[in-house]
Amino acid sequence: MFTVYSKPNCPFCDQAKALLKSKDRQYEEIILDVGQQKVDGTKYISRDDLIAKIPSARTMPQIVMSNESSSIHVGGFVELKKYLHG
Repeated sequence: MFTVYSKPNCPFCDQAKALLKSKDRQYEEIILDVGQQKVDGTKYISRDDLIAKIPSARTMPQIVMSNESSSIHVGGFVELKKYLHG
């Protein structure tokens, strides 16, 4: 399962989600809270909380792959493409 930390109006975020869909990979999206109007049922994260989770996060998206026992920080869209295409 992938977690995609994204932000509104982010082309690379949209490309990452489209790539995961095209590969039939399940993902959860968590949106960076930049003061936008909130949508019920959508998960949000503050910039501080994102940096606490992923200290190297400087760009969006940030993608994490998890299973029952561990999780790895994949990186952004370019790293996701490399990860999925092996």
